[in-house]
Amino acid sequence: VEQTSSEATAKYKTSLVSGKTLIDLTGGFGVDDFYFSKRTDEVISCEINQQLSTIAQHNFEQLGVANIQCVAGDSHEILKNLGSKFDWIYIDPSRRSDVKGKVFMLKDCLPNVPALLDYYFEFSSKILIKTAPILDISAGLSELKCVKSIHIVAVENEVKELLWEISEDYSGEIRIQTINILNEKEETFNFVLNHSAEIPVFSSAKEYLFEPNSAIMKSGGFDEVALQFGFEKLHRHSHLYTSDVLKDFPGRVFKIDKSISYHKSNMQTFLENNKANITTRNFPETVESIRKKWKIKDGGDLFCFFTTDLYNNKIVLICTKIK
Repeated sequence: VEQTSSEATAKYKTSLVSGKTLIDLTGGFGVDDFYFSKRTDEVISCEINQQLSTIAQHNFEQLGVANIQCVAGDSHEILKNLGSKFDWIYIDPSRRSDVKGKVFMLKDCLPNVPALLDYYFEFSSKILIKTAPILDISAGLSELKCVKSIHIVAVENEVKELLWEISEDYSGEIRIQTINILNEKEETFNFVLNHSAEIPVFSSAKEYLFEPNSAIMKSGGFDEVALQFGFEKLHRHSHLYTSDVLKDFPGRVFKIDKSISYHKSNMQTFLENNKANITTRNFPETVESIRKKWKIKDGGDLFCFFTTDLYNNKIVLICTKIK
């Protein structure tokens, strides 16, 4: 139940599947299955915990959902006994181990998806796997095969889950799709993993500053951001972007009022004993230590980015938030 999907993320998952039949090997509380049932004719929800399976079946009946069948038991055996082909298999492996406690690598989760992929392909050519947001993308790719797309789903700028779209015998380019679900809109940014050999341009701070949302930060597509939007980067490892042109952007946008070098006289002149929202990117000090050293209170309309420029100098960008 701890891993139960939110309504927003469950709705997003439904956009990834289609067809007549879907089997969920880790049904749990059934939030995902409720939304899958709106996109497919039949959903089979497997749950190893008999009591939880009974609760989920009761809830579906109360909600008037007639096309979900809850089956209690081990999903490996259920697949074997059914002996059917499905349009999709969905798996949200349990991230708790009796031996290791809370785990994140797929091989340590239950079921062990990497070890069972070939078995699953006997029952479906399309598999959707949900993993913890903390899982490193390169680590996931080292464990899985036939990955077609990776979806990074954030809600209100907090990454909630990674979705791995797997297709039997697929060996082509891997597409990274990021989405940040906000109250009034959705921010999306997509790219092909390791597709571009271009290197972004680096420059000093210009008129505007762009900070990617958390889903993009998780994706690691830092060069792609610069190349797709025509931005310059402040530094290879800062992941902050600048331009003289204001653009709609999936993240926060600021007007740069002043760029100062980070030393005592500048801090005393512009920020000491002031109120400001502080962010650090590629900077040797923490937000807490900066606040304490310069007596800067949290809040207000001032936004300060403590970062490193292309010449490896420590700088502070004093900004006004636009978006």
